[in-house]
Amino acid sequence: WIRSWWEVSDRSGWVPFAKGGEFSRFYSSIDLVINWKPEQRADLKASGNGLPSEEHYFKPGMTWPLRTQRGFNMRLMPEGCIFGGKGPAVLPNDPSMTYFLLGLANSTPAEFTLRGLMRFGSWEVGVIKRLPIPQASGKQMQYISQLAQSIHDAKREWDRGNELSTSFERPWVLRIPAVKSFSRALDSVLAVEVEAEEHIQTIYNDLNIESYRLYGIPDATRVHIEQNLGDRPPELLWPQMAGKTDEQKRMEHVWRLLSYAVKRVAEMDEDGIVPLAPLSGEASLLDRVNEEIAALFPEQDVNQVEVEIANELKRRVKGYKRALSIGEWLDNIYFDYHASLYKKRPIIWHIASSQGSSSSAFGALCHYHKFDANRMAKLRAGYLRDAIEVFRREAALADKEHRAEDRIEWQAKLEEAQGLDQRLQAVQEGHHEGADGGENDYRILTPWKSPEECPKGWAPDIDDGVKVNIAPLQKAGVLRIAKVV
Repeated sequence: WIRSWWEVSDRSGWVPFAKGGEFSRFYSSIDLVINWKPEQRADLKASGNGLPSEEHYFKPGMTWPLRTQRGFNMRLMPEGCIFGGKGPAVLPNDPSMTYFLLGLANSTPAEFTLRGLMRFGSWEVGVIKRLPIPQASGKQMQYISQLAQSIHDAKREWDRGNELSTSFERPWVLRIPAVKSFSRALDSVLAVEVEAEEHIQTIYNDLNIESYRLYGIPDATRVHIEQNLGDRPPELLWPQMAGKTDEQKRMEHVWRLLSYAVKRVAEMDEDGIVPLAPLSGEASLLDRVNEEIAALFPEQDVNQVEVEIANELKRRVKGYKRALSIGEWLDNIYFDYHASLYKKRPIIWHIASSQGSSSSAFGALCHYHKFDANRMAKLRAGYLRDAIEVFRREAALADKEHRAEDRIEWQAKLEEAQGLDQRLQAVQEGHHEGADGGENDYRILTPWKSPEECPKGWAPDIDDGVKVNIAPLQKAGVLRIAKVV
């Protein structure tokens, strides 16, 4: 019933689902959706999971993860969501109290109090309900509300540069006002993050001071509380990069830009299939990414931007594979990064004749939302067949001209591409031998469906999710990396 929001192409009938998540006070993108179509809702109820709070769904409020190693963290829950046991909700009777309660609940004295009430290692509803709310004047409530909203808004604004966020607009480096070079844009976005982070940390300190005052806690007791709690996580704009160096963040911005360019290319392609090499009258992935970079930086010399990006990719940065060019990054790094960024639920699949970082005879990116039975047939009978014919023709020409080394090279590519075609055929036909779900079972497995409803061959239902639909391709060894899910 539950998917990451990017897995679902048609989100009608799917609604945001608050179910805990990573540590983040005040704001966090709701990354999950739940199938809320009437028939699916009936199955959900029949499964025994139940919908115990259904009358309270879709109301605005706040939510928090039940378990976290980094302390209590409450965040705004926008209108239109449902929530579950691992992401309970606070629904203020008076909506004007929301930011006041959000600020108070995320304060240091509130966490100290909640820790004293906690018994089972999780932030249970019963614990949160017992948090005392001090009496506050209208002015005090307004002040804390403003501080909490300022932090929330700053984090949400930063998240508009995060490709995985439901608030995403464009990468951070493209949200910087016009600069003369790509390198300066990288410098600027790092500086913007530092400035904004210092700002919300100052605001959070002011919020804690006011919260201590509201609770009537003297300075001496405050010192005791903070010593007892130890170091609490600071307010960060980019919690996913907590503890990373400027060099690592800089490289992440470069990779995010290229990821965005690839995403735009794949989304705008009519059939959602983009060959890495020019085939079937289509330009290569690299040429199309370069065109996209030119469109993203209209005021700059595209050749200079490409050189600057390539120079960044050549840097040795911990945790990031080095690439000598944009083309090498696209071929050897992109899919691995995309799968990791999209939490092992990638929507752009790199189908290739070889895995790892070795040179591949054939490769193409396929957009999951478009990669149906017809696109699989087109991949094999169009793009891959064209590549096979090229390899066969070049091998014959090299043989005729007595270029033995070239003939061997082209023949190896031919055999590699033919091997890929055979593996894709097994997936396309849903080949199965041996145990159900075994290594030689290339069917899309949907055991919750009746035999009549189960896919016959390559006939994916997008609503079944990436994990289910990508499994046959992974078993067949046709993805550029060995393990995705």
